[in-house]
Amino acid sequence: MTQAMRIIGFPGRYVQGPGALKSLPDMLTELGAQRPVLVSDDIVQAAVGPQLPPSLPRLRFGGECTREAVADLAGQAVALEADTLIALGGGKTIDTAKGVARTLGTRLVIVPSVASNDSPTSRLIVLYDDAHRLVAVDYLARNPDLVLVDTEVIVQAPLRFFRAGIGDAVSKRYEARQCALSGGKNFFGGRPPDVALVMAERCHAALAQYAPAALAAVSRKEVTLEVEAVIEATVLLSGLAFESGGLSLSHALLRGLTAIPALAEALHGEMVAYGSLVQLCLEARSDEERRAHASWLVGLGLPVTAAQLGARLSATEQQQVAELTMNAPYIGHFERPLTAADIAQAINAAEQIGQTALVG
Repeated sequence: MTQAMRIIGFPGRYVQGPGALKSLPDMLTELGAQRPVLVSDDIVQAAVGPQLPPSLPRLRFGGECTREAVADLAGQAVALEADTLIALGGGKTIDTAKGVARTLGTRLVIVPSVASNDSPTSRLIVLYDDAHRLVAVDYLARNPDLVLVDTEVIVQAPLRFFRAGIGDAVSKRYEARQCALSGGKNFFGGRPPDVALVMAERCHAALAQYAPAALAAVSRKEVTLEVEAVIEATVLLSGLAFESGGLSLSHALLRGLTAIPALAEALHGEMVAYGSLVQLCLEARSDEERRAHASWLVGLGLPVTAAQLGARLSATEQQQVAELTMNAPYIGHFERPLTAADIAQAINAAEQIGQTALVG
């Protein structure tokens, strides 16, 4: 019997810590960058830009990661003869810079301004339309050359973003497990190696141990050992676990949730946290486990109902979400075949468990 190759991928280098941004010039020299160009939005540029070399050319990111935005910035980067793209910002800025680097074949440096999701380490480029509906996922030829995480920058962002990063990471233990159980492939087209599952488990363990204290510290704008541990979990471990371990229902559900206009303001990680509860309602788990997971999410301030994401879903909307979820490429990464009816039923079950957790 022929088995798929085991494949895992990593960024060229990962650097994390307070004041890490100060090392950027030296890191660019090590990479051999001759004409680096920055990609950032106006808000992040005003807050963090003064810490960067003033001579660094900048491309202004407008706010939505669309194919049109990527093409526009790529044209500007060509005019500057850029050989290295530096993404400074959140997930959409990062994905847009990835798209430009993919188009031009340049080096890529990721400098996240928030720890709201695990996109910094991966090759994935998540594209939306102007209505914030997920439309496609493209891929870089390789992972970013450098991921530079300045934890002093991260804690200055609104607490909601830090919490959303935890929400994006809580699902990885369950999604990587389902991908492995189903014989699914990871984002490199190979079989997830065992170490990917180990990273997913370690990610979950770090969140269970450190997340409450880290949230409290970030609310005070403090960098603590707990904050460092959670950022490592949400950016590095979660990123490696999803890309090399694979995804499942928690992320597949975003195909449906992002199509509901009333949920447009929900962050990626908030939707994934809710999706993790829906996934556990599909898995062969006890009611006690599902209730415990919902209570844990509530304790972390993460959503357990669609209303917390922005709107109560009618039965018709739940069915719409379920049907669109079936179009996700990793919907087959589950221990048994799923139908739209299964997913709609799980959404309804998650809503009931979530409501109970909120009042309990």
